[in-house]
Amino acid sequence: MKFAVTTLAFCVAALLALGLVMLYSSSMSQVGAHYLMWQLVWCAFGFLLCVAATALDYQLLRKFAWPIFLVALVLLVLVLVPHIGRKINGARRWFDFYGMRFQPSEFAKLALVILLAWYGHHCQRHMHTWSRGVILPGVFIALILGLVFVEPDRGTTILLAAVGGAMLLLAGARWKYVIPPVILGVIALGVSILFDPMRLKRIFSWWDLEQHKDGVGYQAYQAMIALGSGGWTGLGLGNGRQKLGFVPEDHTDFILSIIGEELGLISTLFILLAFVIIVICGIYIALNSRDLFGLLLGTGVTLLIGLQAAINIGVVTSALPNKGLPLPFISYGGSNLMAMLTCVGILFSIARHAQVRERIPTTAIEPDELPSVQST
Repeated sequence: MKFAVTTLAFCVAALLALGLVMLYSSSMSQVGAHYLMWQLVWCAFGFLLCVAATALDYQLLRKFAWPIFLVALVLLVLVLVPHIGRKINGARRWFDFYGMRFQPSEFAKLALVILLAWYGHHCQRHMHTWSRGVILPGVFIALILGLVFVEPDRGTTILLAAVGGAMLLLAGARWKYVIPPVILGVIALGVSILFDPMRLKRIFSWWDLEQHKDGVGYQAYQAMIALGSGGWTGLGLGNGRQKLGFVPEDHTDFILSIIGEELGLISTLFILLAFVIIVICGIYIALNSRDLFGLLLGTGVTLLIGLQAAINIGVVTSALPNKGLPLPFISYGGSNLMAMLTCVGILFSIARHAQVRERIPTTAIEPDELPSVQST
């Protein structure tokens, strides 16, 4: 367990350090150290949340699962209200407090994982049934997904749907009950895209990037140029060209393209390896937790980190259509960074309270080996 925790902490620290360096490199020509200074502030808050989550017993989350979930619902509703939530690029996802933005969907991710972990532990004996295993927890998932979907935020919706479905299966829900809602969800997502011209164009541009490289596919195409021009070892730190206005959002969702251009394919592969190791360590910690709640909670937060990283990497490399999800621990953004570091703190807490199995000596002292007492 100690090795898993140490390895997890090292990988997260390495990604954070790389993210700070690359954030400054990607934005120094436009805004100087502005993004770097704000990211350091968010890192400090995220570190405090990580330490707090580590110090507290994760079992407390089970007691407050419902209040946390209800607060997340209220925040998701409020962010949709005009003059309360801020609308940027057609999406209403943020609260703005004097220049400091907070994205409630990041808090909702954790709230949903905590509630599903509580539910799986509380209803363990009934998870094999249709009503208790799928219908009732499906209502909780649908409430969060519905509010996130109308922001709109398709990427987070898909992420939470995948994490929620995986947690239900791990808790004991049957495949034959889970598959029909998954099919209905995919159909509903497809229909929504058909009636959403902007996202439909993104699908077409992903399908034929070359044809749409000057339009909707401009961002993805420029990211591919950045990755390709970096080669194996990159052009050198600070020597990238695509960050000079060619790759939009190069400090957030597409920061991996700048890393690939300046540090090369080898560095991007190391980033991929780091996330794989984080997922392995998280799953190991979850499997060695002291109860089912810890198993579900640890698996849920690990999937949040791993799947979000996989989606972001898939988008930047054009393996997936464009989705607005940041790269954990690296991309600029306070809400996501604090949420991800809280997830790491929860994993540390689960590891800290895991059962310690004491070794029982396999050999015993035979009676003949006892020292004899001679009478005088």
